[in-house]
Amino acid sequence: MYFDDQYPTESLEDKQEEACGVFGIHSPLQETNVSEVIYLGLYALQHRGQESAGMVLSDGHRMVAHKDMGLVSKVFSPETLHHLKGRIGIGHVRYSTTGSNYLANAQPLMGRCSKGILAVAHNGNLVNTKELQTKLEEAGSVFQTSTDTEVIMNLIARYSKETLEEAMVKAVGCLEGSYSLVMMSRDTLIGIRDPYGNRPLCLGQLGNSYIISSESCAFSTLGAKFIRDLAPGEMVIINNDGYRIRRIGEAKSKALCVFEYIYFARPDSNIDGVNVHLTRKKMGYELAKEFKHSADVVIPVPNTGVSTALGFSEASGIPYDNGLIKNTYVGRTFIQPRQELRDLGVRIKLNPVEAVIKDRRVVIIDDTIVRGTTSGKIINLLREAGAREVHMCISAPPIAHPCFYGIDTATRKELIASNHTVEEIREHLGADSLTYLSLEGLLRAVGDAGHCLACFTGRYPIPIERKISGRKCLEEEELGDGIKL
Repeated sequence: MYFDDQYPTESLEDKQEEACGVFGIHSPLQETNVSEVIYLGLYALQHRGQESAGMVLSDGHRMVAHKDMGLVSKVFSPETLHHLKGRIGIGHVRYSTTGSNYLANAQPLMGRCSKGILAVAHNGNLVNTKELQTKLEEAGSVFQTSTDTEVIMNLIARYSKETLEEAMVKAVGCLEGSYSLVMMSRDTLIGIRDPYGNRPLCLGQLGNSYIISSESCAFSTLGAKFIRDLAPGEMVIINNDGYRIRRIGEAKSKALCVFEYIYFARPDSNIDGVNVHLTRKKMGYELAKEFKHSADVVIPVPNTGVSTALGFSEASGIPYDNGLIKNTYVGRTFIQPRQELRDLGVRIKLNPVEAVIKDRRVVIIDDTIVRGTTSGKIINLLREAGAREVHMCISAPPIAHPCFYGIDTATRKELIASNHTVEEIREHLGADSLTYLSLEGLLRAVGDAGHCLACFTGRYPIPIERKISGRKCLEEEELGDGIKL
């Protein structure tokens, strides 16, 4: 079993860092320019990654790209969008999982090979990257980034005797791990969801154009029609003739990351037919059943705690209120070297409403505790605001195991629940009580459609040994020229 200890620990957030977001659009109309549609789509997916953003467009002949570090609104100015012309395009917002956080790793990646110019954007994390990269390097490939997305591009390029569609099928047949991909050539857009369905991907329509997105919230933002979720192991091929769905690879047991419902996805998204907001409310119902104390008010940690807190309030009869106000103009902050600035981090983002909290027994609802660094500071804020009691409720079971499929959940030694009992964590945080949602309660809330629960159970549905699992990949007679970025 492979374990990677190189997880970033500098983020102020005591959360799992987001998975990335991918977006693609194909218009059959020559006069159409889709750059602004991609911009709005990425804006709707901004919650999935705030490190970098980028897009690649094609007018059917020429491909252009722009990407940079930062938020979508910073990366794409009106002037930049004016110069990005094309009727086919893909976009990406990134939080780094595999690969460091620098511009060369920003996506989409674009390169030239025997099949022409290709561009790929990837949400997820491969677990056999090093083995594949070694084989590709032995065959002559040169890598210029540290992302597993470049491995995928090189795999596609190496199957030179195949059509682009068949090269994609053979390439993803070599992959182990989680991936939702959007890929484009000059005239074709392709989307693929891995055989386990670990990351979401869906298909929509805007006028004559077809859209691929990580979440359906991007469709409603654009006024587009939702067509369907891609099922695990499905590929959608979009060209001037419309779209076509193809199943690739052998069927696997579905393992959608349950944190899409707990934390990652926007509340207005529907994933595999299930609404995120209503699912979080159900988590609140289940939490209320398991809560064993009395209280005067329920407040959420904004924003992902809101839906769960509403459900908790409805089920328990304890009134809901806004006791913490989030500064919406503050982006991601990072721990500063001086202790006094480090302690100010939570105060910059969250401010207590003393009139709601003072002299009251407060239930505070949050989605997760990862390292335990932020939760204790929030509890201190509430006590300073005059809370008589603080009861913390978490809408997930204790996270005791790291994730290898594209989420930064630290090494096991950094996960507070892997080394401490619930009572020890409660004492460390300074709460009067600490209630985690049980695994059984979580499953009642999210349903039994098939989810990855490895963070809680340590049972990994996708093999994480670093190997190619005996698959015949990169056979010598199939090798063509590699990708040139």
